[in-house]
Amino acid sequence: MKHARNLFSLLFLFFSVGLFAQNGAGVTIRDTSGPVISRNIYGHFSEDLGRCIYDGFWTGDHIRMDVVEALKKIRVPVLRWPGGCFADMYHWRDAIGPRDQRKHTVNTTWGMVSEDNSFGTHEFLQLCDLLGCQPYIAGNVGSGTPAEMADWLEYLNYGGKSTLADLRRQNGRDQPWDVSFWGVGNESWGCGGGMTPEYYAGEYNRYSEFCRNYPGSQLKLIASGANSDDYNWTETVMKNINRGHTWGISMHYYTLAGSWEHKGSATQFNEDLYFRAMAACLRMETIVSRHSAIMDKYDPRKRMALVVDEWGIWTDAEPGTNPAFLYQQNSLRDALIAGTTLNIFNNHADRVKMANLAQTVNVLQSLVLTEKDKMVLTPTYYVFDLYKIHQDARSLPIHLWSPDYVHGGEKIPAVNASASKDSSGTVHVSFVNLDPAKKINVRVNLPGIAFKTVEGQVLTSAKFTDVNTFDDPNRVKPAVFNGAKKEGADLVVELPAMSVVVLELK
Repeated sequence: MKHARNLFSLLFLFFSVGLFAQNGAGVTIRDTSGPVISRNIYGHFSEDLGRCIYDGFWTGDHIRMDVVEALKKIRVPVLRWPGGCFADMYHWRDAIGPRDQRKHTVNTTWGMVSEDNSFGTHEFLQLCDLLGCQPYIAGNVGSGTPAEMADWLEYLNYGGKSTLADLRRQNGRDQPWDVSFWGVGNESWGCGGGMTPEYYAGEYNRYSEFCRNYPGSQLKLIASGANSDDYNWTETVMKNINRGHTWGISMHYYTLAGSWEHKGSATQFNEDLYFRAMAACLRMETIVSRHSAIMDKYDPRKRMALVVDEWGIWTDAEPGTNPAFLYQQNSLRDALIAGTTLNIFNNHADRVKMANLAQTVNVLQSLVLTEKDKMVLTPTYYVFDLYKIHQDARSLPIHLWSPDYVHGGEKIPAVNASASKDSSGTVHVSFVNLDPAKKINVRVNLPGIAFKTVEGQVLTSAKFTDVNTFDDPNRVKPAVFNGAKKEGADLVVELPAMSVVVLELK
């Protein structure tokens, strides 16, 4: 029966090709319940880096509520902190207690700037409370000790009588926070210690042995995973760690417009760099698939999560800013990268259970940019707003044939998509058209899915370099989409060039 269904899908796609010729795409979406698309796939990352925390979330002595309200609207489910590379130089005791008595340190990781530690454990967890999201803390393995990590967990999660629990109460928090998501190091192959995978696996086992579950809290330990396509790291760590102590293993992948030495401007780029960025973004499909296949060897029941806790586009810093602060603008190109990447994660929801865009405010592929008391929402922010309907919905199997986007003698698929069905029975489909010049017609076959109405929103702009600025904050934002219609039992969609389209079928 399975082979018959696959044959039917292929026949439908060939039919679609003939019907829509070179400018069309064909999609089959079946009403077959897939894995839940975890809300935590839509997570975010806030490192003590540049102006992400200070001047971003935190201004002197308080959390910025305009930023909080914007992020609440997109239902941020989980926030990762304090790093990143900063995590393995971070000592949590430096940033608790009265702020005027906290230790002043130097951020040797990002720019050698003075750090007054006015934003620490209590402030971060207050931020998570305000956002209504779960905290994900990355513990210090690189320059820390198992005892330091164990003490932090006791301070956070123990509700009984102990010196550390009483210290937490003295600092203003009576009840434990019950922090669940806990990273055992970060990028241990690089800035987190320069370790080999064999060595890190031993360190993970040692540290994780002292990460205790206190009453009312159940830790979800996340091992430091691979850089991009380092499949040997995943193989070695999966083989050697105590998988019974492990909720997930991480993986980091950044879309780079150029090389590591010169990544390209966030705003001044031509179609060559645009194409290269899109091709690099689409590599996420292969990278996730191959890491997942390795995990399947050791975890065939898929109990462990692949956690893509750093992803996004990394360009050159904006001219005139501190290059160590990684401040970059955010264009329509970046929104298309976000939509494409989230479609890939949705389609791998059986293994990808958390992901964290890098980063939330003023760093890399930000959702929000701030300048003193001003705030602007980026095109990437609006993708997360459009896609929030997938959170905790059931993924639907999707078979897609796409025409190619051809540039400079190279080609990539122009269209990508994902689909889900929520608890009310409503179906949502998210499309991305990467072709900057051609609209693409899509015929969607929906066997077993009955619907009467279709509504949608679209995110696009006149140029792929278009950005939102403090003077022009609404240049790139969603609009009502009227390019989809019901045709018999099928859905016919006209995707504008370089667009993200999300449809609701009822």
